[in-house]
Amino acid sequence: MTGKVFLVGAGPGDPSLITLRAVELIKKADVVLYDRLVSKKILSMIPKKAEAVYVGRAVGDDFKHQNDTNALMVKYAKIKRNIVRLKGGDPIIFGRGGEEAEYLKKHKIQFEIVPGITSGIGSATYAGIPLTHRNFASSVVFVTGHEDFEKNKDAVRWKKLAKSTDTIVIMMGLSRIGIICKQLSDGGIDKKTPVAVIQDGTTSKQRMITGTVSNITQKVKTSKIKPPSIIIIGKVVSLSKTIGWRKK
Repeated sequence: MTGKVFLVGAGPGDPSLITLRAVELIKKADVVLYDRLVSKKILSMIPKKAEAVYVGRAVGDDFKHQNDTNALMVKYAKIKRNIVRLKGGDPIIFGRGGEEAEYLKKHKIQFEIVPGITSGIGSATYAGIPLTHRNFASSVVFVTGHEDFEKNKDAVRWKKLAKSTDTIVIMMGLSRIGIICKQLSDGGIDKKTPVAVIQDGTTSKQRMITGTVSNITQKVKTSKIKPPSIIIIGKVVSLSKTIGWRKK
């Protein structure tokens, strides 16, 4: 009988935001396949008897890396009982958890998906930015700024997005922030729309800079903000001055 693979979200960075179910599974795991953004404190929960395997994917790694991870899940499921595939944030929100679940299903491996707080929500909350607000935003959209290199063109239609939602949360888009803001401007977004860029959200290293669609690209360069970072565009960004609750 084969083992079971648990696709587990580790949360946005702060180890105290991991779910009870995730902790339960990590502590009884035989194998943990973990990503690069999982905190050291969470990794310290892995039992000494368990095998911990780093399968972190860095920006720029090709698609074959995911193929290797898929193969490892099946390999360990055939020889071990409990396999935890530990992913930063939520396994489904831009985490390739859906693809991994499809692969496991194809190979007749049992699996369970355990949600986690996605970095797009966690970073905003820790920065005092409510992604929705009765007076400012009735809609929010989550998009990736880093498209699969195998695609011929962007799947995100930035120009149409410019006027179709109140708040835009962009994940993995820091390297393309200039292009994204240009596309949004061409689509008719107000160039004075507030923008926040949050680095290492929810962790002790969290940094945030704010600006507008017209000047945030230059501010990112000047401040030397680096990945992993979340970009938030919308009027709600201005509320961080009022309700920002976290002490530096």
